[in-house]
Amino acid sequence: MLVLIQVIAIILAFSCHEHVAIASFSLVVPVNKHAGAAANALYSAHAYFYKPQYPNARISTTTYFGNDQYVQQSLLIDIDAPFIWHSSYPHQESCEACPNPVTCGEFQCTDLRTAFSYQNPSCPLPTNHSMYDTYNDCEVCPVNVISPVTGECSQVIPTFDQFMFTNSYSGSGILSSDLYVTYPVTGSTAPWTFDPFPSNVLGVMALSSSPYALPAYLRNPINRIVALCLPSNISTNGVLFLGNGPYYIDQSYVDAMDLLSYTMLVKHPKSFGYFIGVNAIVIKNKSIIVPNNATTKISTLDPYTKLRTNIYNDVVRRFSKVTKRIPPAKSVAPFGLCFNTTVNGTTVGIKVPDIDLALQDGKKWTISTANSIKQVTEDVACLAVVDSGPTSEHAIVIGTHQFEDNFLLFNLENSTFGFSSSLLRNQTSCSNYDFSVVYN
Repeated sequence: MLVLIQVIAIILAFSCHEHVAIASFSLVVPVNKHAGAAANALYSAHAYFYKPQYPNARISTTTYFGNDQYVQQSLLIDIDAPFIWHSSYPHQESCEACPNPVTCGEFQCTDLRTAFSYQNPSCPLPTNHSMYDTYNDCEVCPVNVISPVTGECSQVIPTFDQFMFTNSYSGSGILSSDLYVTYPVTGSTAPWTFDPFPSNVLGVMALSSSPYALPAYLRNPINRIVALCLPSNISTNGVLFLGNGPYYIDQSYVDAMDLLSYTMLVKHPKSFGYFIGVNAIVIKNKSIIVPNNATTKISTLDPYTKLRTNIYNDVVRRFSKVTKRIPPAKSVAPFGLCFNTTVNGTTVGIKVPDIDLALQDGKKWTISTANSIKQVTEDVACLAVVDSGPTSEHAIVIGTHQFEDNFLLFNLENSTFGFSSSLLRNQTSCSNYDFSVVYN
């Protein structure tokens, strides 16, 4: 019955917009930067969910496409999350009226509790009655989630959802009439779950390699490719592409794909996130060797690159040596190496040597001043890396400050990772995509 409903919905959506075929290469979504309470940046993108939710001031106004009602929600971008979850309780207090819940007897329930779940030994194991005692046995399937903002465990109810994007991309501009509908299994929970999240963000957009993350639900002609370009300030948008290029990120029609170098993604047995092989960190021709068995993870939740203590100490020592002509400043937590950026009472910019990540296949990812240095006060700028401790799980976690205004491409079709290094060196940025250029 559910399949029949989904097929009918697709037919209706297409018939209402029959003058436009979904033949574009990708979907395109604005990306917003949020400054957290602890000055840690987080990023969100929006999508539309079928049926309006019960009135809530934090949910956008209901939108109609044809005869169907949708509600727009902003979701936190997480390239490590195993599945999408968001505020979708029809009556806020409970999920008694949740449409199409996954029951405990369905394979999706087993998957989201085991192989494709959030992994945290401190979270209590979910049971069929671990959220409410108002349901009949096996009527719903509570599963664990971990807040990317607080790190706290909670539970959600998986449902068969309807997820829609309104903007497709032809390679030359946005086709505003295109609708792309997909049917993921998502976690439903109450709106107050997201109180610690940035304002108006009401869920988590999973962009990992998990079979329950959004890329797994992309179908022809949209390939399982995630292209992400994070903005460096909160006043302008970045851009998320889902699907093939070309990716023209400004009016000069420079295709970001022409700026990319590629390396293979490395699989990690305990994560659906994205990993690459880094052999060394090179600072002004001196290499700091990364152990062969070390892992390097890319994160959209960590604001700054984290280095295991032995690597961190070597990087700071070397960077301090090559920047000895820049006046030092007292360190500002969480950073260990800072510089004075005031000359005669005037704040000036500083330029430091590039940091190169020497990758496993001979490529290098260059981190320039804009991504290696963080201006923390008017007078002080710091090397934007932090010490993750001597026994951290990953030797390197590349944080978002290091790839703002970089164009990153995660290709799940062939397990490759594309990276541009700073777009600023090509006189463009992630904020140059013009969402006002619409082709009807």
